[in-house]
Amino acid sequence: MSRFFSEKYASLVPYVPGEQPKTRQFIKLNTNESPFPPSPLAVSMAAKAAEHFELYSDPECRDLKAIACQQLGICEEEILFTNGSDEILNFAFMAFCDANHPAAFPDITYGFYSVFADLNGVPYEAIPLAEDFSLNVQDYMGIHKTIFIANPNAPTGLTISLSDIERIAATNPDNVVVIDEAYVDFGGESAVPLIHKYDNLLITRTFSKSRSMAGARLGFGIGCKELIADLNAIKYSTNPYNVNSATMAAGVGALQDEAYFRTNCAAIIQTRAWVTEQLRHLGFRVTESRGNFVFAAAPNYPGQKLYLDLKAKGILVRHFQTPRLKDYNRITIGNRMQMEELLRAIEELML
Repeated sequence: MSRFFSEKYASLVPYVPGEQPKTRQFIKLNTNESPFPPSPLAVSMAAKAAEHFELYSDPECRDLKAIACQQLGICEEEILFTNGSDEILNFAFMAFCDANHPAAFPDITYGFYSVFADLNGVPYEAIPLAEDFSLNVQDYMGIHKTIFIANPNAPTGLTISLSDIERIAATNPDNVVVIDEAYVDFGGESAVPLIHKYDNLLITRTFSKSRSMAGARLGFGIGCKELIADLNAIKYSTNPYNVNSATMAAGVGALQDEAYFRTNCAAIIQTRAWVTEQLRHLGFRVTESRGNFVFAAAPNYPGQKLYLDLKAKGILVRHFQTPRLKDYNRITIGNRMQMEELLRAIEELML
């Protein structure tokens, strides 16, 4: 770093994205991208919007809000669109966390939570998951901290129930509870209906996974009007035009093309079930994932070695070297052909 870098960020450890190789063609199962292209309607609407790039995008995302609110059963004051769900999560750390409102989240979860806490100077507690990676709801009840829970969790894919979310929200009435639903469309149960019961509940979602728009960067947050007003104060103090016009138009097209979305989600869920069965047949320990990925540990085969050996065969998966995760790899669910190739490679390696 340069001699000009602020001391307040000197100890910051940045988030490390999954590999995005450019020098070789890989079967890419490491970043939870969709194996399907975006909706043709989304693509055509984005292209149409690009004809007017000389104009600023609509900071209120009115067209996008209108269709999203209709589908979700909420009003326009209860939703905020952002540049990916990472932005809404960062806004939440900025708006609802400080020295008097520390953060809390599981010790095994989305790696950006700790980065956002450090970036914003927020003290936090990483609460250990159980040995089987499950979350004990009692650990979060009445702790008087701003809580962040990915549901389904990543990288484990495990979920908690809506009743558990209610217990957490109800016992922390003076703190915001953020439920990150990035993977909810692959078998989770959304907590969006609960925002009308709990004014401290914020739900975050993304178009990156189930809507095949990871490269477009579109996310959103849902909560009571007052929470969204707080987050808008952050948005309009940083970047009012945070969603570009092409992405906004693509989002409208993706929401209009509901059949395409549901067909793709169903295919991923079906393939996930098949891959889970095949891996277990090979002796793998596999969690009950409800994401667009599986989390698996091979028998008598170190996780890092399997990651490296698969990479040598042209297949990328995600490995985490932390002590509790070192035996596991997170494997994105690709299309059937990609997953068949993955399983063939694993069988060859395990011979």
